[in-house]
Amino acid sequence: MENEQIWLGIDPGLATVGWAILTCEDSDSATIIDYGTIETPKKHSTAQRLLELEKDLVALIDEFQPNYAALEMPFFSRQIKAAGGVLQAVGIINLVCYRQAQLEPIQLHQSSWKAHLGNGRATKDEVAQMLQQLLNLETIPIDDAVDAIGIAYAGLCGLTNNIN
Repeated sequence: MENEQIWLGIDPGLATVGWAILTCEDSDSATIIDYGTIETPKKHSTAQRLLELEKDLVALIDEFQPNYAALEMPFFSRQIKAAGGVLQAVGIINLVCYRQAQLEPIQLHQSSWKAHLGNGRATKDEVAQMLQQLLNLETIPIDDAVDAIGIAYAGLCGLTNNIN
């Protein structure tokens, strides 16, 4: 287990954060350990939601002890209503990863990690289908967790278009 890679993949947001834990030992194929979403109540203030995100991420990192992390860096077009909250969530994610595990997540463009799976413009359903084939799975979620699985998989495979 000395060469085991444990990857945390994160699809950031303020309302919903997708997360996934994948592992790979030496050159063996990737295995999904667990995945899910962190949801924060819309009725709460941004500060309360960020605190909830921080608590849940701390618990996640403490439970799975990842030694690598990959994070999708959000892209905003002209419709940037949610940008502030999402970018604050990205800050919390970076803080928790570093404070809890001294991890500095690689930050990936959505189009690059999706292209790594086969289609840079893939829908969630198409991402799920690609991951189902790549990871030899019977079923896979079609929610924010599926993107987190794809992000972790791309990181585990060596994608490094890190955004600074």
